[in-house]
Parts: sequence; C-alpha cells; structure tokens
Amino acid sequence: MALLASLAYGSADFAAGVGSRRLAAGPVTVFVQAFGLLAAGAGVLLIPGAGPTTHALTWGALSGLGSAMGTLALYRGFSVGAMSVTATCSAVLTAVIPAIVGLFLGDHLSLLAMVGIVLAVPAVSLVSWQPQSEQRGRAGLSHGIVAGAGFALLFVALDRAGTASGAWPLVPGQAAALLLVLPFACRAHLWKAGWRPAALPTVVAGILTGTANLLFLAATGHGQLAVVAVITALYPAVTVLLARVLLAERSTRLQTTGLFASAAAVALTSLG
Repeated sequence: MALLASLAYGSADFAAGVGSRRLAAGPVTVFVQAFGLLAAGAGVLLIPGAGPTTHALTWGALSGLGSAMGTLALYRGFSVGAMSVTATCSAVLTAVIPAIVGLFLGDHLSLLAMVGIVLAVPAVSLVSWQPQSEQRGRAGLSHGIVAGAGFALLFVALDRAGTASGAWPLVPGQAAALLLVLPFACRAHLWKAGWRPAALPTVVAGILTGTANLLFLAATGHGQLAVVAVITALYPAVTVLLARVLLAERSTRLQTTGLFASAAAVALTSLG
C-alpha cells in the first residue's frame, strides 16, 4: 500500500505539474485540494471505520496543515529558487523525519529494512536532482526545508490519527488544507481564460492525491511508520518516469542511477 501511495503521489505531482504549465500554481493547488476533499468524502463512504473521534479528527486537521505548508512551499520554491535544490531537500526530509519519528516511537526494523531506508535517502536525492541553470540555491534550500517539514508533518499526523476511524481523518485534513491555501490562490487570477485546458490534469491530480492519502493512512495501520514513510517518499521516481514517457523529457545519468537505487531500496525495505 505504501508503494501504491508512492505511485499515486508521484502521478498526482506529474498531473499538477502539467496543470501548472497552463494555469498559475496557486489556483491549481486550490483545485487539487478541493478534489482531494471530495475524494476524502468518498473514502469515508467506503471506509467509515468506527466513526469520527476527537483524536482522529484532530490529527487529521493537523495533517492538513502539513499538506498546505508543504505544497505551497514546494510550488513557491519552484518559482523563486533552484528547482533541483527545492525538490531534493523536500524529498529527503519527507523520508527522513517520519523515519526518525517512527524509530523514536518504538519502530523495530530488521537489518534489511535499515539498509533499504539508508539507501532510499540518496536514491530520492538523485531522482529529484536537476541541473541548475541559475544560482538560486539559497532560496530553493529554504523553501525545500519548509516543504519537507510540511510533508513530513502530513505523514506523521496521518500515522498518529490511526485507522480505527477509517478515512475520517482525511476529511478535516483536506478541508484545512483547502482553507489554508485559498487566500494564496486568491492573489492570482483564478478564473482567467486559460483555466479550461488545466481542468482535466488538475482534477486527476486532486483525485490521485486523495487516493494517495487514503493508501498511506491504510499502510500505516499495517506497517511501521519508518518503513511506510520511506517507501512512500520515493514518489519523485514516478514523476520522473511519467515525464520521460509522456513528455519525452530526458533523464540525467544521476536520475537513472536514482531510479535503480529506488527500486533496490523498495525491495530491501519490503523484504525486511
């Protein structure tokens, strides 16, 4: 399920990236969160669990804070900083922070799993890395740190929400994220003439994001946070592969190496 969550997150990022090329990043983020909220509502109908509890809803709302903070910082970093630095820093922190939290909370890992986690960190870095065309590393680093911290909070909060309440934690999470990103999107021209070409990829991104959140939440109910978070954080590999296949973008040698390292990390972590 963690691997499926990684596939969904990576596909969602690709779709949102395509939408952002046709419409401003702010409105795209709002639409993604809105359709993610609809997906969360559908998830509740399918997996209601024992019903909502204060514990599940509180941690769910906190996950929305992480989602909004991570998404806004990531998109902002892409626009004002070096994309390579922003993406790399964000992806590594998304993998490392939840893994550390999981170990602190008592996760026990086998040797193979530990090796897989250690291998995953450089794998994510290599996959995310892009050659820099401008010296904007400092801005990219600061936004990447905030984005990574936000997505790490999303993962940790969903893990702490638990699975007893089914998909209910995702509802306040997506609602909070939507409310938090809405003021930033209002600064852009939300309904400009070019919004229609971005509609389909944005809707797809929102549905995939909601699905990925549900898969990650379910995965934490069956596995340890340290393992689930690291496998899920390999999602940049999916985005890179889709860009190469569908947009004919070229991958660097470092990215290709990272893709193979990602596959090895998933295998070792899963077997462990």
